[in-house]
This record gives sequence, structure tokens and C-alpha cells, in this order.
Amino acid sequence: MYKYKSSEHRIRQLNYLLEKKRIDELTELLRRTNPIDVVECIEDLPAEEALVIFRLLKKEDAIEVFAELDQEDKQKLQSGLNEDEFKQILDELNFDDMIDTLEEMPAQMVQNILETSDSQTRDLVNEYLQFPEYSAGTLMTTEFVEVSPDMTVGQTLEYIEKVGHDKVTVYTCYVTGPKKVLLGYVSLRVIVTSEPDVKIKDLMYEDVITVETTEDQEDVAHKFQKYGFTALPVVDHANKLVGIITVDDIMWIIEQEATEDFQRIAGTTPEESDYSRMTAWDLAKNRIPWLMFLMISGAFTSTILKRYEDVIQTVIALNMFIPMLTGSGGNAGSQASTLVIRAMATHDIEPRDWAKVVLKEISVGLICGLALAVVAFLKSYLFDKVAINVAFVVALTILAIVVMAKAIGSLLPIVAEKFGADPAIMASPLITTIVDSLGLIVYFNIAQAILPGITM
Repeated sequence: MYKYKSSEHRIRQLNYLLEKKRIDELTELLRRTNPIDVVECIEDLPAEEALVIFRLLKKEDAIEVFAELDQEDKQKLQSGLNEDEFKQILDELNFDDMIDTLEEMPAQMVQNILETSDSQTRDLVNEYLQFPEYSAGTLMTTEFVEVSPDMTVGQTLEYIEKVGHDKVTVYTCYVTGPKKVLLGYVSLRVIVTSEPDVKIKDLMYEDVITVETTEDQEDVAHKFQKYGFTALPVVDHANKLVGIITVDDIMWIIEQEATEDFQRIAGTTPEESDYSRMTAWDLAKNRIPWLMFLMISGAFTSTILKRYEDVIQTVIALNMFIPMLTGSGGNAGSQASTLVIRAMATHDIEPRDWAKVVLKEISVGLICGLALAVVAFLKSYLFDKVAINVAFVVALTILAIVVMAKAIGSLLPIVAEKFGADPAIMASPLITTIVDSLGLIVYFNIAQAILPGITM
């Protein structure tokens, strides 16, 4: 039995044979290589060498490889293919993969390709291209098994045998009535374990979870996660079945959405390409706007320090605790915002739960704040040797700041969601900036209230 080598080893072999121009051996190795590993190999090659690899693939492997490539690598191959070659590849792709490819191509090239396509394909492509960006309609495929409720099990099995090789999946058959209205679905397992003369309408499930063509892709991903389906039917406003979305189409959406959330949490504009492919300038231009905004926002801290300059001059010891207090507040707020953003992304909480969430985080803030306050008091009094009333100010302030930071960190993402903004923008850097400014105001006002001899 042939033992498959690890993907890293296989990719090194492919690169070595390509470099040495040992084409016969390279062709044989490609025949034994999983298409996903070929994708990884092509991603790291310049256009000319990537095209050599691609042309040596068997037709069915070439189609699968092309479908798995991201748009940047597809364009890399496309630049070396003539229009006829490219058209042949498009014709063999699943419909959703073809649409993804066409969306990234110049309009004139798309027009040229459509002019040589049959009218049904042209109509479908034009319909797809009308769907809103990031909607369910842009993810679906029309290659599914559709059956009539009056068909028998025997007829259905014959039909699946006839058309199944052209479908994305045959494990679920969708039952439609007049005008393609979705009536229900039946699994292949139920079909093959039923008597041949039983009708589909007696086997089908009528309670169907669907998505609409205009539904946001993030909501679609949530339905896959919630219900654990391998495919979901896509319907229009009249419940007409227009396509299906399979779980492999949605997996990259889940990864993409999570990546974008992490990038926003880090205080950067979401990147349009992989980190390894981006230049220093590409990365910098996505970060400069946020850094600029945060720098300007941070200027409020200087304004607050100037406003309370007399307090600082009266009790110099207050100044030494500012970094600890603002740092603790920023960390507490970041913890709350990150957890709330994640909970909202998984639909564990909704904007309507805001009061429950904020109250919970205030409770967490009280517990954490009291623990930090005790440690801060002991540190400032025993180790920093400040007066006991100054140590008390520091302890009381850190309690207040942590509670405030937890409340703000939990509330702002919910407010953002309520007003249609991405909750992830209310993330660590922004929360820290807000809490820093408010924390200083709290600190100096507590000092004024407790310490003798401080006036404004």
C-alpha cells in the first residue's frame, strides 16, 4: 500500500523537481499528491512556475486546485492562460466557485466570457451578481438534488444515480412543489432504507430551516453552527428554492469573520490579504488611521493632567500611581469588551440583554476591584511608604476604575451593535483610551475628597 507523505515533505519534493526541471518525475508526483497540497505549493510560487505545475495536473485535479485557490492566486494563473483555456476551467467549476472567480475579474473579460456561454448560464450569472455583497445569495450553489413529492423512492434513487455526479451533494434531497416552492427535504439515508414504492411526500421533513438570498453571511454561519447542518437551502421572499449553501462554503466565512474581529480588536483595519503576502506599506496604511485616532484621543489624558495640576503638585505621591491605575483600568475594560464581543459573535448574547450583561460585569468588577484594592493598598502603604490616606485613595480609586471599566467595556460593544456598527471596533485600544481619561478624573476627584489641603 502506498503511504502518503506529509504535506510539508511533499511540497518540498514538488519544489525540488520543479527547480531541477525533472518534468516526468514531477508529473508522476503530482498524480499522487492531494490537490490541497498542490494549492499550498502554487501559493508560494511565482506566476510562471505556478503555471507549469498547473498545466501538468490531470483535468479533474486542476479544476479542484483552481477552486481551492484564493482570488490572488487565481489571478496569478489566469494571467498565463488564454481566454479559451480559462473558459474551459470556468465551465467545469461548481457554480458558486465560478461566481467567486468572475466577481474578481475585469468587467470586459466577464462580458467576453458570458457572450460565449449559453443563455441559462448568462441569466444565472447575472442574477448572482445582483445579490448584495456578503449575502447568502453570493455563497449558494444551484447544483443540488431537487425532487417532486409524488416521486417514489425507486424513482428518486434512479434520478440520483442519473444526475448525482453533477451535484455538490446528494446526501440531502430537497422537495419542491409548483413554481419550485420548497416543501421539505429528505435525507439519502431515509431514502435508501425505505421501500421502493413509498412516496417522497410520506418521508420528507416539512419543518425546514432556510436562509434567504439577502441574509448576511455571518447570520448564515451562525445557523450552521447552531443546527450542525452540512447544507442549508436558500429561498427567495416567496419561499422559492433557488440554491443551497454547503458547510465547506461557510467554513472560510467563519474563519474570515473571526480574523476580521481579531484585527479590529487589535485596533487595525481588517486586512484584505494574508499577513505573509502583505508588504510593510500595506500593513502600515491599515494601522495608521487607528493609531492616529488613538493618539489624538490620548491627548485628552494630557488635558486632564493639566486640569488637575494643582492636585498633583500638592500631593506629589499621587503621580507615581497613575500608570498602575490606568493600566489596571485598561486591562479590566479590555477583558470585558473582548468577552462580550465574542459572546455577541456566537449569538450567546443579544443587544436586548444589555442590562443583564452590564450588571454581571459590574459584579465582576466589584469582586476583581476589591481584590486589586487590597493589594494596591498594601503595596502603596508598606512598600512605597506613602501616607495611609494616600494609600486609601489609591485603593478606592482602583476599585472604582475597575468597576467603571468593566461596565464601559461591556456596554460599548452592545451599543455599537445596536446602531449597526461592528462591535469589534469597541475593542481594547479604544476602551483603554476611554478608561484612561475617565480613570484620571475619578482618581483626582477621590483625592480631592479625601486628602486634606487639596483645593482647585
